[in-house]
Amino acid sequence: MSLAAEPFSRLTSQPHLAHPRYSIIVPAYNERARIGGTLEQILQHLKQNGWAAEVVVVDDGSRDETFNLVSRFALDHPQIRVIQNPGNQGKGYAVRNGMLNARGEVLLFTDADLSSPISEAAKLFTALENGADVAIGSRWIDPSLQFVKQSLKRRALSRIFNLFLRIVLQFPYRDTQCGFKAFSRQAAEVIFAQQQVTRWGFDPEILYLAHRSGLKVAEVPVRWGHDERSKIHPIRDGLRMAADAMRVRWFALSGKYQKASMSHR
Repeated sequence: MSLAAEPFSRLTSQPHLAHPRYSIIVPAYNERARIGGTLEQILQHLKQNGWAAEVVVVDDGSRDETFNLVSRFALDHPQIRVIQNPGNQGKGYAVRNGMLNARGEVLLFTDADLSSPISEAAKLFTALENGADVAIGSRWIDPSLQFVKQSLKRRALSRIFNLFLRIVLQFPYRDTQCGFKAFSRQAAEVIFAQQQVTRWGFDPEILYLAHRSGLKVAEVPVRWGHDERSKIHPIRDGLRMAADAMRVRWFALSGKYQKASMSHR
């Protein structure tokens, strides 16, 4: 099975990077203030490590200059590709669109604020090399790695939400919401072909799909720092994500998800 491109998207590409080892997907919505610095950090890391990689920025219908800024940046940096969603569709849609258009053998998505520094990617890639199909950054396996902590209120709500997910979706993961996850290409083909949730609640869904498909998921402790400019409202968006988790459970019970699995390496 191969990944089919998401429809109705504008995409720029660099043909001489047709077969990169790594694809780094960056969903972006109104990120004019941060995206330039983020791309510079990623490109510097790629250069330092000699990685054959592409950087796929997915603009989710930004109302600011994000798309034009990244497009100009890509003119000088052939590793960068830009995808523009048809309007604001949600982070889950943006990540899925990036995954469906990525060309690498190992696919990672990271938040545009680099809450987990791009240098932590090697930890996830090592987990994949050691046999995992999916490697997810975790803030809670080793909380001492958090260099900027959330407020006590956000931490409490996060742990309550995680307990709710573990009950409803019946999986063991301690941190679903860290925006730093890597996939083998085969695992991405299984998971993102089935994804239905397009907004903030997509993280639990893709982990549920991985668990349901029998994929090996490794939780990896990573360095992480909270950014006060986060667009997630802990209560309003938390309730929406809880509703999305119930939708995921309903999708599974109603047969909306196809039966999919993959043979292990």
